[in-house]
Amino acid sequence: MMLTRRHIRVKVLQSLYAFYQSEDQDLDKQKKFLAYSISQMQDLNALLLQLMVAIRDHADAYLEKSRKKHLATSEEKNPSLAFVENKVIQLIQKHEGLSEYLKNRKLDNWKNDDEYVAILFNELKEQSWYLDYLKEENADFNTDKLLVSKLYKEVIAPNDKLYEYLEDHRLTWLDDFPLVNTSIAKMLDKIAEKKSKSVFSEQLYKNEEDREFSSLLLQKVILNDDKLSEWIDGKTPNWDKERIAEIDMIILKMGIAEFLYFPSIPVKVTINEYLEISKEYSTPKSSLFINGILDKLVKELTKNDKLNKIGRGLR
Repeated sequence: MMLTRRHIRVKVLQSLYAFYQSEDQDLDKQKKFLAYSISQMQDLNALLLQLMVAIRDHADAYLEKSRKKHLATSEEKNPSLAFVENKVIQLIQKHEGLSEYLKNRKLDNWKNDDEYVAILFNELKEQSWYLDYLKEENADFNTDKLLVSKLYKEVIAPNDKLYEYLEDHRLTWLDDFPLVNTSIAKMLDKIAEKKSKSVFSEQLYKNEEDREFSSLLLQKVILNDDKLSEWIDGKTPNWDKERIAEIDMIILKMGIAEFLYFPSIPVKVTINEYLEISKEYSTPKSSLFINGILDKLVKELTKNDKLNKIGRGLR
């Protein structure tokens, strides 16, 4: 998966939250944790892609057992192979970059924990759309793609047992799960038969600038914490600073840091990004609150000639 700037901002938000909660407030350690946490997203992405292949393999083994039953029905002797031969899952399985990544990172979870694969396959078998799909005699690529997309969105992504499994294995994966789910769902919607490269890429950042942005944003907020807090003081007439939710305080500090220290990022982009992040990661009223504060700050920074932006249209 390729990280967007919003993904990066969310990871920085999570790292800042962990930093402010910790008694050991070491900037270098936190920068290393941020880099580690971001790299873990790629592990989760690869693992969830491999999970679809594992479910297909489980289905194949299930059909083989059914065929060998002493009193197998005619349907069990001649089952539908639509899912076992699904073209999209074959693309995922044959992707050399993904196979190599899984091998190098020793990600063989579904061999060791195949009971979760069985749980998901059993749930898949209950879906009416899956049973309809099995009746397809000559499923084309688009039919296969629709099936895999539904498998991911309706069976894998919402499964509570899988969620608990991820929670037990790596704590950072819980925060990553919604982001990775969205990324995989978009990939499955767009995947084309002759563009298998889009399945998986080891490259997490679009460019070096994005890699530097993650570390620099974290650093600027932590090193200028007092200054950023001062800008927030007095902008919340009905709120004491202590009453502002901690996550909202961090979002505000990140927004102000972008106004002050990232001259190439337009003000509107910063405000829109943090409004969307607040809708997902904070309280229902947070986005209105944050919008109001950031808007006031932009006017004040502009008036005092403190808004550090370069280029046309950035204000």
